[in-house]
Amino acid sequence: MPDRQHPRSLFTVPAPIAALFRRFPLAVLPQNDLPVRSPSHTATGTPILHVFTTPEDAPKGRPSFNPSCLKWQTYLKISHIEFLIRPSTNHASPSGALPYLQPPPPLRPIPSGNRLESWVSSNPPAKASPSSPTSREQTYQALLDTRVRTAWLHALYLSPANSPLLARLYIHPASNNPLVRLTLAHQVCSAAEAEVLKATRSAVVDPARIYAEARAAFEALSALLEGEETDDAWFFNAEKPTLFDASVFAYTQLLLDRDFGWLDRTLPDILREFPVLVRHRERLLARCFSDDDGVLV
Repeated sequence: MPDRQHPRSLFTVPAPIAALFRRFPLAVLPQNDLPVRSPSHTATGTPILHVFTTPEDAPKGRPSFNPSCLKWQTYLKISHIEFLIRPSTNHASPSGALPYLQPPPPLRPIPSGNRLESWVSSNPPAKASPSSPTSREQTYQALLDTRVRTAWLHALYLSPANSPLLARLYIHPASNNPLVRLTLAHQVCSAAEAEVLKATRSAVVDPARIYAEARAAFEALSALLEGEETDDAWFFNAEKPTLFDASVFAYTQLLLDRDFGWLDRTLPDILREFPVLVRHRERLLARCFSDDDGVLV
């Protein structure tokens, strides 16, 4: 009987391939350096906040065009945290949403919310224990998270006149393909409509109701700030601006910025009815973004 042959391993390299690699050995090349315009925070030791912004605005530290991102960008500024910002997308975020902070290694990315607030509080020069919001603060925060946010969603995503603005901020940067742009526009507008209907608990979108509730929210915020002890006070009579001030500024800055590109100015015009909120925005703008020529923000 012939000798039994051992079965060939699945990982046995075929003879022709083995001969090829003997003639041309595989070489491992060194890793390429990052582009100069995208410096490694590993080398600088500077945290990076990933936000919705443009490649032109990021190096200058200009305000993000997204309220959620601008809220935390502003909070880091008022906390005197030195950081860089980078353009990003939700798909690049570990949590699936922007913003997120990439601290120096070996720390992992930090999503926005309580974890980011805790990180800021534990790092100098902020270095302070975050205080739990009072029920009063939570009530006013709810106005921002519901009525003001709902009006923002309608103004940007559902108002036909503001379609060019929406396209410039979110649609065109995502793709050059017309079909992809059309599909993406439909998706984001449908998602915004669903959020609006959920927030208003209604079967149809009612712009008059949405903007009336936004006006009531701005009126309540204005009355709160007017009731503080001095004209230059911050919300809840804090000695310095807090996360709540940053939350308000995230909307007022984008609504009042004349270069932002609003064509349907219904919501910006409503906000301008409240001079106290306009001045609050101007004070924080001067405090946090008076110089947007620097790299560090």
